[in-house]
Amino acid sequence: MLSEYLLIGQILRPQGIKGMVKVRPDTDDPWRFEELEYVYLENNKKYEKASIQDVSVRDDGVYLRLNGVSDRDQAEKQRGLMLYIDRAHARKLEENETFICDLIGCHAVTLEGKEIGIVTDVLQPGGNDVYVIKTPKGEMLLPALRHVVPEIDVEKAIMKIDAARLHEVAVCSWE
Repeated sequence: MLSEYLLIGQILRPQGIKGMVKVRPDTDDPWRFEELEYVYLENNKKYEKASIQDVSVRDDGVYLRLNGVSDRDQAEKQRGLMLYIDRAHARKLEENETFICDLIGCHAVTLEGKEIGIVTDVLQPGGNDVYVIKTPKGEMLLPALRHVVPEIDVEKAIMKIDAARLHEVAVCSWE
């Protein structure tokens, strides 16, 4: 089951004396914060809505103030909090796009349905994403290439892999 909320950032520290905080954006578009009216803060598996004020996007991060926070002491209490949005306000995906969080936990299987392992992470080193798959033999790194991974069904948590192509591109910890 897909989570209703998507992580978009983490509060790193207070900024200044008027309640601003520095946020590490966990999105490929930090300017997205300027469009948001509110975020959700997760507390014991419950999500609380908090409106956003005074957003500034800079090279080193996003700076913002959440409603009701007006001084550094209040902002300090927010250090480490994770910021989420609900799926209804998430960016619309193009065809063949998937949110990274929806890939984590997918079962990697061959085209014939044989289990390979579980996707535990998605790396973004540059040219293309790399799936980290935990297999019974160890860790496998697999580039996100359409001819190797022709189908992903996040609703069913299944990633189909062309096993005949694995030897061409996969890096395995056991080899």
